[in-house]
Amino acid sequence: IYSVENYIKTHPVSKYTPYTYYMKALAYYDQIELPQRDQSMTEDAKQAFTELISRFPTSSYVKDAKAKLALINDHLAAHEMVVGRYYLKKEEMPAAIERFKDVVSNYSTTSQVEEALYRLVEAYLFLGMTDEARKNAAVLGHNYPKSEWYKESYRLLKAPNKK
Repeated sequence: IYSVENYIKTHPVSKYTPYTYYMKALAYYDQIELPQRDQSMTEDAKQAFTELISRFPTSSYVKDAKAKLALINDHLAAHEMVVGRYYLKKEEMPAAIERFKDVVSNYSTTSQVEEALYRLVEAYLFLGMTDEARKNAAVLGHNYPKSEWYKESYRLLKAPNKK
């Protein structure tokens, strides 16, 4: 990464500069940890791929960069889910809700959204906030009507003991 950054500083307009940005992003990408771990390298990879796309939108590396960004976003959403589930298990519902809402708001195109909406239903029901739970279940049902998470949300909403 240091060598690539040094090259970029000394050759900012070289024909190889887009490739060096791509290599920098890949160097961060290769260091991504499991969702249960610190995600600083994932954030760095996201920033590096975003910078590549922004600076060199016609580069031959953009297609791969966009594909990797989609994977990175799913990975970051998975991290939020890990932390949210931890708070849910500890019955720290406001913290859990914030994590799940972050997934829904900031990672809406990822595979984590369905479960995040379900977990919001679960957390709101635990707090006795039935209207909020129903709203999230409705969003889940509207966007993912055949989802197992939706079916489970419906079951939770019908359960006599919401807590």
